Amino acid sequence: MIRSLSRRQFINSLAVGVGGLSASGWFPLLADQLASDATRKRHCILLWMSGGPTQTDTFDMKPGHENGGEFEEIQTAAPGLRFSEHLPKLAEMADKLAVIRGLSTKEGDHGRGTYLMRTGRPPMGPILYPSIGASLAKHLGQEDRTLPNYVSVGTYRAFNQDAFGPGFLGPRYGPLFVGASDIPGPMANNQQGFPELKVQSLDRLEGITDKRMDRRLAMWKDLQANFLTRHQSGAPKSHNLVYEGAVRLMNSKDAEAFDLSSEPEELREAYGRTVFGQGCLLARRLVERGVSFVEVSLGTTSGGVGWDTHSDNFNAVRQLSGDLDAGWATLMRDLDERGLLESTTILWMGEFGRTPQINPSVGRDHFPGAWSTVLAGGGIAGGQAYGKTNEGGTEVVEGQVSVQDLLATLCHALGVGGVASIAPSGRPVPIAEGTPIQAVLS
Repeated sequence: MIRSLSRRQFINSLAVGVGGLSASGWFPLLADQLASDATRKRHCILLWMSGGPTQTDTFDMKPGHENGGEFEEIQTAAPGLRFSEHLPKLAEMADKLAVIRGLSTKEGDHGRGTYLMRTGRPPMGPILYPSIGASLAKHLGQEDRTLPNYVSVGTYRAFNQDAFGPGFLGPRYGPLFVGASDIPGPMANNQQGFPELKVQSLDRLEGITDKRMDRRLAMWKDLQANFLTRHQSGAPKSHNLVYEGAVRLMNSKDAEAFDLSSEPEELREAYGRTVFGQGCLLARRLVERGVSFVEVSLGTTSGGVGWDTHSDNFNAVRQLSGDLDAGWATLMRDLDERGLLESTTILWMGEFGRTPQINPSVGRDHFPGAWSTVLAGGGIAGGQAYGKTNEGGTEVVEGQVSVQDLLATLCHALGVGGVASIAPSGRPVPIAEGTPIQAVLS
């Protein structure tokens, strides 16, 4: 009898079928036609470098200085713009990249820095702000699709889980996590030798027939209807939409977007046999199908927490750079060939940079004072570096940029500059409160 089960007991039982999807917190999209607003056809891909990437060994080299380190710099396709020797493919595409070399923030702790960079606000006060992914999912998302508007691939969230969530926007704008783990380490490989990225519980468990699943869903709907009758607040309704969306995706052909086996092996090889590389390929497939915000994380290759290279910096960054170079460059080329790069803005960043000085363990430590991020793709004027650090890379001497300015620039490139959401207090809260960098906007 349905009435003999508590709602909590039944939901726990149902979780074997849809729990993994429901926990990701995304909103089912119900309309049948594309949104008429042109801005809603724009996409954003965030390449998130967990641990804090070193600017001195990637995009702001200091050759000839004692802080410069082991790597050589190479000329790129953009006159005067030079990258690390371990980013040769990106160097060939530098005409499409705008390097922001004057970023300066104040948070040198992983958790606080992650929250700041991903929300544009320091972690303080009673308000839980939405991540940039959730905000863009709300304002760019197409309300006619089964796929979620915010997908997070291979994410390491242990530093600050709130920095990845929807904050006061609620679960309908939260991410669907793909292949995500809070434990650093390599992902499982499939028989083809490529990392396997999976949405938890997307596939029905063996032995669960259509008839059996239908009975479970009917029981769940009955319980939910009774529960929602007694609880009219927004939170229960939002979570109900999450469950409905999970079921909708399980039964939709749109779920095929997460199956990379249909892609040519040569293309998969070009992206790289890594979680990051295959995540970039998945990002292209999702953008191709209208998903507005996708993030792909690179942060476990070195065996520690990614770019957090307090020791053995150069060996770790050499390997990380190889993964980054293959995945990112192939992503841009693939998007360009499919006519999607002009409608897709890419942001590369981590929670902070790393010290220009090399420590006794041949590592670089946390350094938020002067570091680099990169913008590329739609709405961005590539082939340039904005801002400048001094000879040793220890301070910004020209074109200092805040995180609010960076995110405002991203929003303007996407056509949603100045857009605000309404906080629970009723106050409008802009996605980004800074001033866009006009020099890098096309």
